[in-house]
Amino acid sequence: MNRVRCLVLNAALGPLDYRVPEGVAAEFGQVVECPLGPRTVVGIVWEAERLPGAEVPAEKLRPLRAALPIPPLSAPLRRLIEWTADYYCAPLASVARMALSSGGALRGPATMTEYRLSGGMPERMTAQREAAIEALDGEQATVRELAGIAGVSEAVLRGLVNHGVLEPVEVDCDRPYPRADPDHAQPDLSAEQQKAADIFTEAVRAKQFAPFLLDGVTGSGKTETYFEPIAEALRLGRQVLVLLPEIALTEAFLTRFEERFGTAPVLWHSALKSTERRRAWRAIAEGGAQVVVGARSALFLPYARLGLVVVDEAHEVSFKQDDGVRYNARDVAVMRGHFERIPVVLASATPALESLAMAENGTYTRVELPRRFGGAQMPSITTIDLTQEKPGRGAWLAEPLIAAIAERLERGEQSLLFLNRRGYAPLTLCRNCGFRFKCPNCSAWLVEHRFSSRLACHHCGHETAPPPTCPECGEPDCLVACGPGVERIADEVAERLPEARVFVATSDTLNSPGRAAQFVAQVEAGAIDVIVGTQLVTKGFHFPELTLVGVVDADLGLEGGDLRAAERTYQQVAQVAGRAGRASKPGEVLIQTRHPDAPVIAALASGDRDGFYEAETEARRMAGAPPFGRWAAIIVSSEEEDEAREAANRIGAARPRHDDMAIYGPAPAPLSLLRGRYRYRLLINAKRSVELQAILRRWLGALHHTAGVRVNVDVDPYSFM
Repeated sequence: MNRVRCLVLNAALGPLDYRVPEGVAAEFGQVVECPLGPRTVVGIVWEAERLPGAEVPAEKLRPLRAALPIPPLSAPLRRLIEWTADYYCAPLASVARMALSSGGALRGPATMTEYRLSGGMPERMTAQREAAIEALDGEQATVRELAGIAGVSEAVLRGLVNHGVLEPVEVDCDRPYPRADPDHAQPDLSAEQQKAADIFTEAVRAKQFAPFLLDGVTGSGKTETYFEPIAEALRLGRQVLVLLPEIALTEAFLTRFEERFGTAPVLWHSALKSTERRRAWRAIAEGGAQVVVGARSALFLPYARLGLVVVDEAHEVSFKQDDGVRYNARDVAVMRGHFERIPVVLASATPALESLAMAENGTYTRVELPRRFGGAQMPSITTIDLTQEKPGRGAWLAEPLIAAIAERLERGEQSLLFLNRRGYAPLTLCRNCGFRFKCPNCSAWLVEHRFSSRLACHHCGHETAPPPTCPECGEPDCLVACGPGVERIADEVAERLPEARVFVATSDTLNSPGRAAQFVAQVEAGAIDVIVGTQLVTKGFHFPELTLVGVVDADLGLEGGDLRAAERTYQQVAQVAGRAGRASKPGEVLIQTRHPDAPVIAALASGDRDGFYEAETEARRMAGAPPFGRWAAIIVSSEEEDEAREAANRIGAARPRHDDMAIYGPAPAPLSLLRGRYRYRLLINAKRSVELQAILRRWLGALHHTAGVRVNVDVDPYSFM
């Protein structure tokens, strides 16, 4: 084959043909260097019949520069890339780029220099040097990465290198990982766990596509159950991928994994250093990485011998990517299993309604764990009607909840308060003139973070210090915090129960696996009495002394017009309720609400999960919503509001007419300004029989917009902002 078609990693370019020079490997999936004008770009050799393009005469073909020293992308991975691009209406090159997500890994074996503290001190100590030395204790990385860890400039660290305070260490970038032992520690499983584990293990041995829904109540031991098919995959020399929804869950999972298999798995997430990312990528591609635990992006890595995929907390919204390629990792994981011909386990205590429907129609095999492990009982659940039990002025916790926390303090037990709102208050305004602090880049209020003395936008990251006077009227000491965030709830607990040791658990405080590990260690050591947390604490944690869960505002998730609001509220509250009473001591859950008769709140209080899902299923059926219908969103944005509106109106005017499809909009998005771009949305609701993606491609492909306009498609959207 002296002529090949390449998918180049530039979404603006179509497929390009090249000539294969003597001595260059060019099998399908091979990653190659391609000339493009005066530049060299990375491409992937693809099957020409699957990648239509214009034929170029042989004499005009330019030769490939080189084949990169990595294994070719396998046919199953190439089919997954094609399917993802097709289903989510994304550029093929953008999806393929996710498979090659470590540029350094593409260049072959290498060593590099990292630095660590030598134990020495500089001749002249400055405040920055002292802070850096304190922050870098136990760290080893490149100068750039150490500067990020220490929060100082690279120049400060290079000065420490010159003084011998930081010493160089030569590192083999591709050193092998310790081997996991499938028989390191045999578990003590219940009869129900063993039965489920046997089903999954047999599926691993069969080496056939088999999607499972592991539906187990909180505390039923789902993790220990799916560890057994992982062990079987290791015995067979196959690789395993475990997807987790949050980086903060990683440490708790790693501890359990290491106890079972004798060593930690290979990690893949956004917080990895470049050297760690490179090492992991090459070990995955060459087969040395046995078990990979990662965020959703780990799904597209080029596994050499994949034998099992597990998606833990499979209902989680964070598995849906909200920018770039807008894929749902839960669904793409099932498709990866399909193309690789391997089993996939979706584990959850509160499965997505779509997953339950797939189990109901026989597409997925449902495996249930209806009881908690070791005889632990599910917690009792009671609602507190805030229209009757009103908290005091400026307070947010009703007296029954305060009393229950105090009772746990007396017994030496722990409590968890859940409010899915970071910071101190969601809105800050001037009591004198009514001025409200808004983000300059987004149509959102700035959230006060009193612990760090900042006003922050949770959408674009903009931050500013709270001013001493109102920017509008100049009045001093007039700023008022409106509404509660977790920091305000923590202050209220500290004020009412001053002896309580309180910890605020959010993505601000648990923003790395190391910090998450410290938090877990403190709770397990009994150094924390009351945890106040966001959705980050609703899953994955097992604290034997935690016997009380208080839901501060169960109605919060029902606001905002989210079409999945009831389901998501049920999942969040049920998950956080499941943190209570996971060991021998009984658990109690108190749910504060102004609407105790709302169907979702009533279902939570009565423990009637099946009744809630049946009612929600019927409502979805009547509305033609997933899983009975299809949704897609078109998001139009520009830095100029007129430009965005005009482009959205052009798209709306060109809408196709179809009896089985309704198109709503265009209208300003609820979050109409995001990161400096004005946004308009159209929402499509179609029957499942409609070829939605083909219609979208024809519709949008026929339109052309000015350079400043972006048009993004979100198939199966979860966010409607």
